[in-house]
Amino acid sequence: MLQIPPLSLYIHYPWCLKKCPYCDFNSHEGEIQSDYISALIKDLDGDLQYVQNRAIESIFIGGGTPSLMSAEDASYLLNGLKDRLNFSDNVEITMEVNPGTFEAEKFTEFRSIGINRLSVGVQSFEDSQLKFLGRVHSSNEAVNAIIEAQRAGFTNINIDLMYGLNGQSVEMCIEDLNKAIELSPTHISFYQLTLEPNTLFSKFPPRLPSDEIIWEMGEKGAKLLNKKGFRQYEVSAYSSNPSLHNLNYWTFGDYIGIGAGAHGKITDMSSHQISRTLKPKSPNEYLLSIKQKKMISRKKIVDSLSFEFMLNSLRLIDGFDSGLFESRTGLSIESVRSQIKEAEKLNLLNISDNWIKPTKKGYSFLNELQEIFL
Repeated sequence: MLQIPPLSLYIHYPWCLKKCPYCDFNSHEGEIQSDYISALIKDLDGDLQYVQNRAIESIFIGGGTPSLMSAEDASYLLNGLKDRLNFSDNVEITMEVNPGTFEAEKFTEFRSIGINRLSVGVQSFEDSQLKFLGRVHSSNEAVNAIIEAQRAGFTNINIDLMYGLNGQSVEMCIEDLNKAIELSPTHISFYQLTLEPNTLFSKFPPRLPSDEIIWEMGEKGAKLLNKKGFRQYEVSAYSSNPSLHNLNYWTFGDYIGIGAGAHGKITDMSSHQISRTLKPKSPNEYLLSIKQKKMISRKKIVDSLSFEFMLNSLRLIDGFDSGLFESRTGLSIESVRSQIKEAEKLNLLNISDNWIKPTKKGYSFLNELQEIFL
């Protein structure tokens, strides 16, 4: 039976100092529009109908580079959220951070207004790789940003780290990881560089290590992280303290999305339907829609619930209970029993009582496993 899930909030801040050649996110170089923060609040006002008496469990401010935001704008935004929403007692509020934008005083203010988690886009501690990736910070700036964030009172910090970079060896990859571990973050996102469509790297592909070397980087990196207490709980996420926001995505929870190009996923208990929402991608179009008071949530009913659930939850190392599938989709687990048996026969899934979990092979061939449910 369909049950209303936990609710999170995603906020998109589309501006950045420089568009990285690998980035396919909705990010834009250029002057930050001063009315964007007030537009976010008006956007939220239009989506309050989706709250349905729930407290907000987590907030993620992503981009772009949200750390370009002034302390005054961040305070205005957080106060606007607090006036309109109930936060859970242990709400997790994350801001994405570019080390090249770090200012100790500003981040002390971010902490004081309620932001309690940072996700720092380091990508590499090797200056030549940072140049290759088009990053605006140096290795020293990345280290100093994390140390200063800890001094400012942040005790929950994620470090984003890439592997499979130009000319990178397995040893270089492990050295990068060791430098990240030495900084004592609570969470490390360790993921492979992929050449996404419509990026500079897809147009002019760099020479990357062979698939065999990249696979070895992933395997040895995962072993090192687990050995150092960073337990893998999702494809690229390692932590003894998993992100509440990440977990809500992967367990098919609900989230409101505000900002240019922001996505949302909403369970409507009155109609027993699950919908996706999408805001205009262009910041100019988005701001114009807000100014003209147009309905900007483009809503689409989800018609492939079992696949969408599996697309998310099969990323979890520990898998999920069949009861979660039923409560989050409103479907019986029997509706996908034949696909589950097929995946089990192919040694892609382990089934124990009502618990469904990818095997090591299933995790290595995750796309193939997920496609079984398409």
